[in-house]
Amino acid sequence: MARRPLPFDPIDEARVQWSERWDPDVSDAMAAATSIMRAQQIVLAAVDGALRPFGLTFARYEGLVLLLFSRRGALPLGIMGQRLMIHPASITNIVDRLEDQGLVQRRPHPTDGRTTLAEITEAGRLLAREATAAVNDIAFGLGHLSTPDLRDLCRIVGMLRQGNGDFVP
Repeated sequence: MARRPLPFDPIDEARVQWSERWDPDVSDAMAAATSIMRAQQIVLAAVDGALRPFGLTFARYEGLVLLLFSRRGALPLGIMGQRLMIHPASITNIVDRLEDQGLVQRRPHPTDGRTTLAEITEAGRLLAREATAAVNDIAFGLGHLSTPDLRDLCRIVGMLRQGNGDFVP
């Protein structure tokens, strides 16, 4: 069921209420944080909608594309978790699901017996390319933004991420 847009911005209204009832010095931060969270919901819904016909979630798509981008089409599960910035249990679940779909296979690491590799299959390569065309068609849910706006958004969110220790430039 499609949701009708509201005739006002509820986050802006919350900012006003926050400023009047709590701490006006924090109201802009509250509105920005809430806006980021709402934007994430919107983008994830758009991307998941584009990926649904392929039997993929965004998390599984990220794992598949990470393997597609790797030099050998295979990575240790621990490295996958680090690159996708997720908990080891989550990467195990993602690889389990991709393996169930025949898109990846586990194999032992050739030199480290303690390490398991996830390797993309030919079916995984094909599906990753098809799914990528679908998310490209919707520009990851951000198609209404201009290129300069997208770059500004990345720059600002990058500053937030860096300032919170997400990466070191």
